Amino acid sequence: MIDNQHILEICSYAKLIPVLVIDEVSSAVPLAQALMRGGLNVLEVTLRTANALQAIHEISQLDDVVVGAGTILKPEDIEFVKQAGAVFGVTPGTTSALLDSAIEQQFSLIPGVATVSEAMKVNERGYSFMKFFPAESAGGVNALTSFAGPLPGIRFCPTGGITIDNAPSYFELDNVICVGGSWVAPKKLVNCGHWDRIETLARQAKNAFEKHG
Repeated sequence: MIDNQHILEICSYAKLIPVLVIDEVSSAVPLAQALMRGGLNVLEVTLRTANALQAIHEISQLDDVVVGAGTILKPEDIEFVKQAGAVFGVTPGTTSALLDSAIEQQFSLIPGVATVSEAMKVNERGYSFMKFFPAESAGGVNALTSFAGPLPGIRFCPTGGITIDNAPSYFELDNVICVGGSWVAPKKLVNCGHWDRIETLARQAKNAFEKHG
């Protein structure tokens, strides 16, 4: 069974989900704490590094944080991230095998789509909330505006090319619940341990998007 309500609750609460690339496990907790101090408590750790699963585990031990896993590509990834402590997952694109695995394991998934046809296929499987990726390259606000007419029951989290400057235009759309972005925790700042700067970026984003809550 697909718990669309659980996914919507997570994303409605978040507004902005930081997309995190963590090379060193030692960076995981201080990074999460910096983002939380800035007001961002829903985090996506991408499976793009060797230490991603351990980073998810470390972050999941913190109080008042909701940690998910991004860049899920294979059905077995779902089992791994669930065991690591992720409470939701995000895919860049969608396959039947990924959906089957998520449904079988009762794991909250945000499937990635880029076209109306892809969204329709995912919706047929029972999903009403999806990641729109790569947002800016796939048409951005104009594309999602066009999606709204034929797909009135589907909501999106645009990710890919989202910044603090263009995010507000997405929030003007009724079919956008939240956005995903990496600008609040760029890899260079993470690797250098500039937690205060990341906290500032998180707070700026949180304050900028509060009016869209």
